[in-house]
Amino acid sequence: MNILEIKNLNLFFHSEGCDNQALYDINLSLKQGEILALVGESGCGKSITAMSVLRLLSPNAIIKSGEILYNGINLLDLPLNKMRQIRGKEIALVPQDPMTSLNPLYTIENQLLEIIEIHQQIKGKEAEKIAIDVLNQVKIPNAKERLKSYPHEFSGGMRQRVIIAMAIACNSKIIIADEPTTALDVTVQSQIIELLKDIQKNHGTSFIFISHDFGLVSQIADYIAVMYAGHVVEKSQALELFRNPKHPYTQALIQALPDFNSEKLYPIEGQPPSVKDEFTGCPFALRCKKKMDICDKKKPQFINVKNNCVSCFLYA
Repeated sequence: MNILEIKNLNLFFHSEGCDNQALYDINLSLKQGEILALVGESGCGKSITAMSVLRLLSPNAIIKSGEILYNGINLLDLPLNKMRQIRGKEIALVPQDPMTSLNPLYTIENQLLEIIEIHQQIKGKEAEKIAIDVLNQVKIPNAKERLKSYPHEFSGGMRQRVIIAMAIACNSKIIIADEPTTALDVTVQSQIIELLKDIQKNHGTSFIFISHDFGLVSQIADYIAVMYAGHVVEKSQALELFRNPKHPYTQALIQALPDFNSEKLYPIEGQPPSVKDEFTGCPFALRCKKKMDICDKKKPQFINVKNNCVSCFLYA
């Protein structure tokens, strides 16, 4: 069963008198208890897609068409006060920078209890008990004592655990993890990945996991959507996508992963287009080694190729 569906989402940014399109007909679904990974280079639309779900967009962002259905309710139609009730409680965010996401002036207790009070209307000892419990769940030692600590007294990995604790404190059904391991070293990255998988298993939580790191995604994702220049270009079950990637961009991303048995690297030449660039054909055409004449003239449509859904003329 799908807990979240994004249908034909088209988003623009108004700048210098023009509406520049950033997302093109995004269609994605998230099942109960599933981890959906959004993968692609920086600037490809991953975070904007996720922030559209939470409606945490800049004032110049305009959603011109589409639906975002959470349990059948279109979030884009909700008044702001109703949306605030869903944010943090039903759909939570784990931002990518644990160093700046916590308020340095307040203790961990202040910040955790505020969320529990707002979203669960629970105060006092009962709220403190929930706070200690979620810190224990994210494996912070001496949880009761550490509640009194300030963010600067925690390491980067521990701060990220606190932010994850905030996300699960109100039993959120969906957690959006926006590159949650970017600022962490490799060992701590692995611990955070295992922690998210434990939360998925123990709570049945659904995740949208955003990353540009295919190696990291391979450890956690159930389903993967590959994004490029505001388009979803391929989507598939994770295992199938790694075994048999179809889109040239997906193939290039996987090939660009460092191979410890080889000294050679295979970078993707060029840069993704900016939001101000216009194109009539395939957005990846300028960088694609398998480009055909039609790729410059027309956008490919999604087709099913075995177990993958891919937008590419190679399979038309």
